[in-house]
Amino acid sequence: MELNRRTVIAGAAAAGMAATALGGTAHATGGRTPVKSLFGKLADGTKIYSWSLANGGTKLKVLSYGGIVQSLEIPDRHGKYKNVSLGFDNIEDYVAKTPYFGALIGRYGNRIAKGQFSLDGKSYQLSVNDGVNSLHGGIKGFDKHVWDIEPFTKGTDVGLYLYYTSVDGEMGYPGTLKTKVTYTLTKHGDWRVDYEATTDKATVVNLTSHVYWNLAGEGSGSIYDHELKIAAARYTPVDSGLIPTGELAKVAGTPFDFRRTKTVGEDIRVANQQLLYGKGIDHNWALDKGITAKPEHVATLRDPSSGRTLKIATTEPGLQFYSGNFLDGTLVGPGGSIYRQGDALCLETQHFPDSPNQASFPSTVLRQGQTYRTTTVHTFGN
Repeated sequence: MELNRRTVIAGAAAAGMAATALGGTAHATGGRTPVKSLFGKLADGTKIYSWSLANGGTKLKVLSYGGIVQSLEIPDRHGKYKNVSLGFDNIEDYVAKTPYFGALIGRYGNRIAKGQFSLDGKSYQLSVNDGVNSLHGGIKGFDKHVWDIEPFTKGTDVGLYLYYTSVDGEMGYPGTLKTKVTYTLTKHGDWRVDYEATTDKATVVNLTSHVYWNLAGEGSGSIYDHELKIAAARYTPVDSGLIPTGELAKVAGTPFDFRRTKTVGEDIRVANQQLLYGKGIDHNWALDKGITAKPEHVATLRDPSSGRTLKIATTEPGLQFYSGNFLDGTLVGPGGSIYRQGDALCLETQHFPDSPNQASFPSTVLRQGQTYRTTTVHTFGN
């Protein structure tokens, strides 16, 4: 299938349109048909839609703007549902204020030093938006574009196909990149994300999702009591600009050792130069498993107060753990709560930051005729 195609299997498309028109749901395939509704409008009048999905006990709302996960609801040990992702209830805040809440990130997740890299003997200057560095695709990354979305039901699964084409030269990146991302809710309530991309010219690609998790519930306060385990014996230390030094350092004996389950806050205020650079944790873990053909379990997050758990499996070699250090009390969530430092965390599956400039890191180069594919699965429990 061509990655920017706007059609899906006729039966699934027809079911989705019918459900949207009637405001209803369909259960014949064992999943709920996604329901489309108007979320708001951009300044130029472009309509932004919200897609609501539910399956296997998980409820998901996705925006056509940035492919944003606007909310994700799961039950606690008593069956009580709460939204466990940070966000806003209006499009204006997503456009003007968001620190990538729930967004799809591209072309390149994380940082590229000085917004520069060389490929096949040619140098490229990217858009810079993080001091002198390029972060999450530049000033207008994939999180700030409107995606084409098509709903589907497949067996007992329900989901969305999201499409965006990035033209040659956009934010300084070479090649026209056709991107397809598939959000699937399985019958077990897992949220699976499949990334695909093709290019007509050699380029670099590193796609990810930037959900801010608080398993106690959006607006409930600090996540420092959340328990976390990461299957990684090494991480990539950074300089003062949060660019990797190139070293794969051992986590043993450092605040970055999450090989055993411990609370997020246990070592977060230890006097450590890396924590000072990040104002907390904002680092990439080099996962023990490396790149794999199928998703393998790499991290478990648990909120002891609610019993909610999140397990992450991925094909990717890296995991960026960000402890919400730059939430500064200036953003207000849909429930009216002010978001402060440490009120959520991100676990972004990825290739390593600044890989185009680090020959020892796994390559992020995509060439004409190749297809970029990665998968991440989020499994929820209580």
